[in-house]
Amino acid sequence: VLGVHADAKRLIAGLSRRRPDLVFNLMEMFGDNVFGDIPVAGLLELEGMKYTGSGPGELYLSQDKALTKKLLAFDEILYPRYAVLSKEAGFETGGNLRMPLFVKPLRSDASIGIGGKSLVQNTMEMMERVAAIQKECDDASLAEEYIEGREFYVGVLGNGRPQALPPVEVDFTGFPEGVPKIVDSKAKWDEQSDEYKGTKSVLATLPDELRARLQKVAVDAYRALRVRDYGRVDLRLTDTGDIYVLEVNASCYLEKESEFAMSAAAAGMEYPQLIERIVALAMGRYKRRR
Repeated sequence: VLGVHADAKRLIAGLSRRRPDLVFNLMEMFGDNVFGDIPVAGLLELEGMKYTGSGPGELYLSQDKALTKKLLAFDEILYPRYAVLSKEAGFETGGNLRMPLFVKPLRSDASIGIGGKSLVQNTMEMMERVAAIQKECDDASLAEEYIEGREFYVGVLGNGRPQALPPVEVDFTGFPEGVPKIVDSKAKWDEQSDEYKGTKSVLATLPDELRARLQKVAVDAYRALRVRDYGRVDLRLTDTGDIYVLEVNASCYLEKESEFAMSAAAAGMEYPQLIERIVALAMGRYKRRR
């Protein structure tokens, strides 16, 4: 384990001194930079080091939600219609929008910038939320149509022929009454909140045909974003059976209690086997480059 503490010189020195056969890259932030995983992956590329997971380009594509949607559109994968609002780019839309809209930072992940006011009912609320995101996150906003339905996380492993893991469903049955069923920052991180206590991730109980459909959409999205080794795709299933891609996470949470590890265990991979599998996928990818 190499602790770098937001010190780029220390990171470079530590890697140069050790010259590992493979870096298991778990970087999510670098100092105050919430996109720090991108330059760190770029540094590993420049140093000629082998590492697990997606490269800087793939990480950037998955973090910029508007670019994500454009790639999904190219492969005819369903996603919520959206608009991008920012001082730099003005107003960019991916379709005619209907309220309510879900407004979130364009480039953040881990539910950063998502809260109780993220679901808006009119233009005034939308612009207030856009201003708040600009101030709090220093980011543009993505306003997308809110998709009512069941939420699933589908982990994917592999490169040339990636395979989807068993879907995990977000159980909102304990969620506070009248609160939109969204995994916001409270639901994800605030252990004392009603939102956190009211949500749990469970292995999805699904008919085989529906499970296969969810997994296919996840693999298609994974491929569309050129994700490497492993990743997670967040989906919503409507009452009419439509499956929407909400996000593609090219650097998903891999902790032992994570949804990804839960899915892997359901597929017969205990945690050590999962880590070994990711290492093998990365090493195999570099071997094929020769």
